[in-house]
Amino acid sequence: MSVKSNTVHTVLGPVPTEKLGVVSVHEALLSVLPGAEYAFDITIDRAEIFETLAAKLKDFRTHGGGTIVDSTGMFHGRDVRLYEALSRATGVHIVASTGQGPEELLGGYFLTPQTNPPTPWPAEKFADLFTKEVAEGMVVPRVERRGAAGLIATAATSEGMTATDESLFRGAARTALGTGVAVSVRYGADAVHDLDVLLDEKLPAERVAVGGLDRRNAVDAGAPMEIARRGAYVALDHAGTQDETHIGDAERAALTADLVRAGFGDRILLSSSATGVAKGHSGNDLPYSYVLTTFVPLLTAQGLSAEEVRRILVDNPRDLLSVR
Repeated sequence: MSVKSNTVHTVLGPVPTEKLGVVSVHEALLSVLPGAEYAFDITIDRAEIFETLAAKLKDFRTHGGGTIVDSTGMFHGRDVRLYEALSRATGVHIVASTGQGPEELLGGYFLTPQTNPPTPWPAEKFADLFTKEVAEGMVVPRVERRGAAGLIATAATSEGMTATDESLFRGAARTALGTGVAVSVRYGADAVHDLDVLLDEKLPAERVAVGGLDRRNAVDAGAPMEIARRGAYVALDHAGTQDETHIGDAERAALTADLVRAGFGDRILLSSSATGVAKGHSGNDLPYSYVLTTFVPLLTAQGLSAEEVRRILVDNPRDLLSVR
């Protein structure tokens, strides 16, 4: 059992865990599809982006939110200096992440075989890349490093984990073991299999959040309950979304209640995967306050107590994000 610290890495430095408040664990602030920053028909006006994000973060705080986790990783628009300014202006703590994935969204450099015979990037190279972003600061491309990453976020290919995805997962696990920062993953085709890759690296399950577990294929396979049994966090991180891939809020709330009644109330995380500003893709234009304003009443209707809701929104993400 790892020993919890009392701090979390935010873009403005270490923050005591008791100061985080309600945490939304899987959101995006500025999300730029790699390459979109070079497109002739896309404008990236930082002042306009700041105003848009500041308004959304202030709304989140007005409705009781305390901390936003930007889970986009390294090369999807992450702007550490912008996030610092936003945190100062809004009073919302911002936890930024390192990590990459899935394979199809990696830049060419990370897909170029650099061995003879050619092999995917090995786990230790990804681990070194991610570890430096925690220990030395997140990269501002070609300029500097600043601010420690507070989470390692990666994802597997939706059709199934590739060899490069596996290197990403193993590299993330090794980074977590070496730095004390937790891992958040989006599974590919099989959530339990993908969690087992991390656990094979001897990473304690309590240091892992498995996201996307409100996808229909995960629910149909019983994955949320099995992930919780193994001791990892079950991230139901598409509140407000219902489509052919994801269950709707009514079923999502019932699933949350089922997990609580099964004794796994301390393994649940909630968020909406909202996108504050999207460039090059449509994004998910939900308010960061959606869980608080719209989804929590559904949990209350399911019979969850205020204490059980607080555990999910405050205590669980606090324990995940604490550096150990």
